[in-house]
Amino acid sequence: MKRDFLIILITAWFRAFAISLSGLIFGIYLAKEGLNPSSIGTLVTAGLAGGALATLIVTLIADSWGRKKVLIFLSIISAIGGILLPLNNQILFLGIISFLGMINGMGRDRGAALVIEQAILPTLAEDQKRTKWFAWYNVLQDAAHAIGALCAGLPTIFVIGFNWEEKFAYTFLFFLYASCFLVTAGLYSFLSEKVEIQKPKQSRVPVTKETKKHLMKISSLFALDSIGGGFLTSALLSYFFFKQFDATPAQIGVLYFLARIANAFSHLAAAFLAKRFGLVNTMVFTHIPSSFLLITVAFAPSFTIAAILFLIRESLVEMDVPTRQSYVMAIVKPEERTLASGVTHLVRLGAWAIGPAFAGLAMQSVSMLSPLFAGAGLKITYDLLLYFSFRKVKPPEEIQSH
Repeated sequence: MKRDFLIILITAWFRAFAISLSGLIFGIYLAKEGLNPSSIGTLVTAGLAGGALATLIVTLIADSWGRKKVLIFLSIISAIGGILLPLNNQILFLGIISFLGMINGMGRDRGAALVIEQAILPTLAEDQKRTKWFAWYNVLQDAAHAIGALCAGLPTIFVIGFNWEEKFAYTFLFFLYASCFLVTAGLYSFLSEKVEIQKPKQSRVPVTKETKKHLMKISSLFALDSIGGGFLTSALLSYFFFKQFDATPAQIGVLYFLARIANAFSHLAAAFLAKRFGLVNTMVFTHIPSSFLLITVAFAPSFTIAAILFLIRESLVEMDVPTRQSYVMAIVKPEERTLASGVTHLVRLGAWAIGPAFAGLAMQSVSMLSPLFAGAGLKITYDLLLYFSFRKVKPPEEIQSH
């Protein structure tokens, strides 16, 4: 059991590093290849749509086909996508590879593999420790996100310090991205049978009426939040800093490195707060201030001020992640966890896929600032609706403490 948990932590680290790296360089790389904001947004949408389709498939087949087998397959497909992406700059080719390779322009690990890992984690921890384990899981991911963001500045170093051609420098990073997924494929092969669902294999997962009710309601709210998040992908925000303040890829990489460090510490703080104030309260009352802070970034007079406001925002915005993951897994039965994780992630990915294309179009035809206002407004609406809908639905540990 400890070995399985360790493997999941390590694979999550490599995957998060790769996705953070791709999220930051994807938009800038495409811009340097001559694509406009609308096309960049469309390609980010294609990658997220591919991830959404993979999540749907995983939700339906992972428990019956074998979680370990599916995790290995997902890693190999992602690696192939990273290898092929920089080989051709035609938009049709880029769109197909982004879709099939599930290229994640979000800059955060929210893909199909996460669905399976989140279904596995609660089986390795007691109710009282579940949120804490999810917090550490996310800490490792954000530590990797931080290093991946820092590595996004490598093209500048390679070009200036080693006289590499810029195209080759970006190609090297996409190959590094692919290598990380090959490593995760190898590590997954060492998972034990304990990660598999222990009930007899069934073609259809039985779901209680109460779970269906909760999933329908919370998934609709997650969709609203994710549409807002689709306006705020790392690829598009990096492009925003790049165009609005003439920030270099190296500066943006350092900014996101610091942001991910702030995210990592916030996960531990979230577990602390959730234990005292509850999961839903922690999710909502840390998330709302982060959205207001995002709006202030739009009015920043310089990159330095914008960066400071962005980092304060990042110290709050991710507190809802381990608490949300723990909460969803807590309010369903163990045999329903893959389905619950899959459905909620599918909805989030599908909704994320809607935002980038519209955000890119708005950046090009309305204002560079418009995605920040739209994304923040949708997220605040989501937080308020979530609180009033789920404040009375308690996870087991909160029921036991009363």
